Amino acid sequence: MSEQLLSGMQFNQMSLPEAVLQGLTEANYISSTDIQSRTLPIALQGRDVAGQAQTGTGKTAAFLIALFAHLINNPPIAKRKSDHPRALVIAPTRELAIQIADDARLLGKYVPFKFGLIYGGTDYIKQRETLEQGIDILIGTPGRIIDYYKQKVFNLDKLQVMVLDEADRMFDLGFIKDIRYLFRRMPAPEHRLSMMFSATLSHRVMELAYEHMNNPELIKIENEQVTVDSVRQQIYYPANSEKIKLLLGLLKLHNPERTMIFVNMKHTADKIEGYLNSNGYKVALLSGDVPQKKRQRLMKGFESGEYPLLVATDVASRGLHIPNVSHVINYDLPQTEEDYVHRIGRTARAGAEGDAISFACEDYSFHLPDIEAYIRHKIPCAEITPDLLVEPIPYKRPPSKGPRASAKRGTKPGGGHNQRRRTTGTHS
Repeated sequence: MSEQLLSGMQFNQMSLPEAVLQGLTEANYISSTDIQSRTLPIALQGRDVAGQAQTGTGKTAAFLIALFAHLINNPPIAKRKSDHPRALVIAPTRELAIQIADDARLLGKYVPFKFGLIYGGTDYIKQRETLEQGIDILIGTPGRIIDYYKQKVFNLDKLQVMVLDEADRMFDLGFIKDIRYLFRRMPAPEHRLSMMFSATLSHRVMELAYEHMNNPELIKIENEQVTVDSVRQQIYYPANSEKIKLLLGLLKLHNPERTMIFVNMKHTADKIEGYLNSNGYKVALLSGDVPQKKRQRLMKGFESGEYPLLVATDVASRGLHIPNVSHVINYDLPQTEEDYVHRIGRTARAGAEGDAISFACEDYSFHLPDIEAYIRHKIPCAEITPDLLVEPIPYKRPPSKGPRASAKRGTKPGGGHNQRRRTTGTHS
């Protein structure tokens, strides 16, 4: 993590335990951000809090600092069994859960707690063994948490801290029944510290908060603009047939070191990856059906610079702290206003600057008025000049894997390895 550049209260003024302060200092966390300086005094007193702030403003550190301090200041009265975690952090996606765990290990380097990370898609036995060895802080996604809970791998009876991160995304991804299931198996709200953080806290989210938390105090950090000033925004109006050409022209013009390209559909992501590879670009593709180990490898490659371009669906737009993203390109204009804010929030993090370029094409331009109303300003329009339209080198689409291809392999359509498997959800 880089040093935080946003001004605020000094962490050494907050009466934090020494082990927490030591980890913050080593991670170059000196001054708190607005969301941290306003929520931490509440949570450190043991009071529930629901915090809303723009993406990239330090919400993860806010709840981790409060969580560590609460566990240190409130040791268990009786000896705790190994299958009773003291804190639970619930995240909507695998990538966000992994990022929270990484931040927890960094900021909690000197705290006396064992961390457990669980999420779907990989390492089922390994994750279960980690839980069986005993942990203090459990971080995970709803599906895998409930899976192990129903198998009695761990118990929530002695839980002291509960954190729900990106709460609005839980609704979007259909996890709200799972969240309520977990809430009902925790100690009563007055017997635990509960924190809820998100970039947007809708009425339905606050209804959940007041139902399952102990009179939480709502903290909203709202600027005049929903999007940060350090993101330079532009919008182009290409025809559908011009989008690939314009994308290649902009990449040639800007020659960005680290760019995220967002699309709405997986088949569009596949097409863009094919064109970019054919035209000499190294690109990583991140969508919901990419196996978890490959996703982690691609993300590390993007962060290290091995892949300067990352093509992604909205699975990558929230909660990820990817450093030094210089450009975000909305190849497809997002279909919700909140997703626009989350996407462009991948750049200009921690005080840096960045560029967000969007295409308002024939298919998605009608979403623009709602987006501009939400962010409270018009996005500056850019002209498509002839030099920006670069003719692409064609690419060969992969062969179709239809019934005929299956028959050639000696497998009946709908049978054998083509049978539909039951899944627990793309993001869990």
